[in-house]
Amino acid sequence: MIGRMDRAEPTKMQPFFIATETFTPRNSAAWSNYVAWSQLTQLTEVVSLDPLLCPTLLPDIKDEYWPHIVNENFMLHFFVDLDFLREQLPNKDEFNLLCVFRNPDRPPPYTLPAGFEFLGYDLVDVEGNASALTNCGGFPDVFDHRELSSTGLLTSYPRAVQVQSELRAKHPDEHHADCHLWAIARVDISRTQ
Repeated sequence: MIGRMDRAEPTKMQPFFIATETFTPRNSAAWSNYVAWSQLTQLTEVVSLDPLLCPTLLPDIKDEYWPHIVNENFMLHFFVDLDFLREQLPNKDEFNLLCVFRNPDRPPPYTLPAGFEFLGYDLVDVEGNASALTNCGGFPDVFDHRELSSTGLLTSYPRAVQVQSELRAKHPDEHHADCHLWAIARVDISRTQ
């Protein structure tokens, strides 16, 4: 199991951890409106680092978090210490506990803590505001929305890298097209509580 790392400065292929709200059909009206707008009818849920669709469970940065979080703009809700993050989580039945890698330099397998399952790749603008895959109205000249999995992710590493590159090349003036590539794994929280 990955515990506390010696420092909170990111390194290449370092796992980060974040707990987010779920966004599923159980969100009824919001979900129905979202699917109608996005046309992502294949989705059974959205698993994303998009803070509008899946906000963090820990929106306030407490003083004691600083040694355990990524000390970088737009990443203050990402933890480098999984055990510490788990201690901070509210007593809640439903949320996503994610292990993520920013701009991975290879496809899976990634070194994941026990219980985490790799889901796919998200492309979130470099400011951490929106997913180009699920929250920008789509980029049909770059990818077909039917390429996304039932959780709103790309599942092929080569294709995710290609989409990242083409977004930047074809939409240089669109700030949501300048994206980090995120490999996302999720733990089944019902089995870890």
